[in-house]
Amino acid sequence: MPGVVVVGTQWGDEGKGKATDQLGQNVDYVVKFNGGNNAGHTVVIDGEKFAFHLLPAGVLTEGVTPVIGNGVVIDLEVLFSEIEEITSRGKDASKLLISANAHVIPSYNRVLDQATERFLGSRQLGTTGRGIGPTYADKMNRIGIRVQDLFDESILRQKVHSALDQKNGLLTKIFKRDAIDPDAVADELLSYAERVRPMVVDCSTLLNKALDEGKTVLFEAGQATMLDIDHGTYPFVTSSNPTAGGACTGTGVGPTRINRVVGVVKAYTTRVGEGPFPTELNDEMGERLRAEGGEYGVTTGRARRCGWHDAVVTRYAARVNGLTDLVMTKLDVLTGHDTIPVCVAYDVDGVRWDEMPLTQSDFHHAKPIYEQLPGWSEDITGVRKFEDLPLNAQRYVERIEQLAGVRISAIGVGAGREATITRHSLVD
Repeated sequence: MPGVVVVGTQWGDEGKGKATDQLGQNVDYVVKFNGGNNAGHTVVIDGEKFAFHLLPAGVLTEGVTPVIGNGVVIDLEVLFSEIEEITSRGKDASKLLISANAHVIPSYNRVLDQATERFLGSRQLGTTGRGIGPTYADKMNRIGIRVQDLFDESILRQKVHSALDQKNGLLTKIFKRDAIDPDAVADELLSYAERVRPMVVDCSTLLNKALDEGKTVLFEAGQATMLDIDHGTYPFVTSSNPTAGGACTGTGVGPTRINRVVGVVKAYTTRVGEGPFPTELNDEMGERLRAEGGEYGVTTGRARRCGWHDAVVTRYAARVNGLTDLVMTKLDVLTGHDTIPVCVAYDVDGVRWDEMPLTQSDFHHAKPIYEQLPGWSEDITGVRKFEDLPLNAQRYVERIEQLAGVRISAIGVGAGREATITRHSLVD
């Protein structure tokens, strides 16, 4: 089973880091293929917590080669800060490899991102302000800066000057900000060149050769399906493709090399930032889920919006990604509820929708149609076999599985790497 993609099936924060880390025990490469440091994931090993924003989760696993693909946008300051932190904690990041074609986030795009969001006021999108969107826009506008450009000073300075010819006008005339010195930006980027150089590879050649040799490559998505620029709740989305197809464009590996697509799904639903969220709970129950689930962003620290499980979204994600398996996380957070609602369809102006509504306007008006499932009160954090779960917990998992149309192969019942129930192997 050489090619495995791991994606989020909701609006992010499903626990992909833990799932990727667990799968990473059995793979040779873990590859981040989209996004930047606008998302994060947490891995807990022997009670010690590690928070990542750019580094692939596989960096913690001995024998695994972590790779940052061409579909990622890289804040070099953040990257080396993460490397330094885990190195200081006794972990080895020396095997990290980076695609020469990955784009870097220049400081002016962070400034532009934050200025744009403030300018939008009540119409803001809820971005993290880390320059991700403007850097992807530069990529599409063909004025972006790639990792390989760090090794040609003349080209780099030309590109920075060209980009700021446009952006300084916007900053000074529209946003009333000071102009940015292009040479200062170029000097900052060049200061990283020799530190980056030993890591840079042809990502496509590397990974295809590994697959040819029968090695297992795990492709790790940032963000999630409902934040996909094409398939998510546009415009309240990220600027890349965190769906399974993005694994191919973000690494240079063809779709026929992918053998399994694993979706990570939380037992309930959360999202960060603006945008529609049909099952959101703006009451004490929402606060309870937030508190018991520790629902605060790894990257931003923002409180996550919380709601019941949305099976329509999970089923949509299964179709868009071609999921072969689901990993359910945080089932333990639902312990103690007499009944647990699950959204099985939407009501849009009196019309029932069993699948995602056709238009974004309809989705904004969607009201959840719930099915009530019986809850359980037993502590499940120590359970390691499915048949040892309380009967109602088993039925809850089986009902989500049925509604999604995809088998649930693993279940998280706690934060630690070991707190997992395995029902089917994901990398055989």
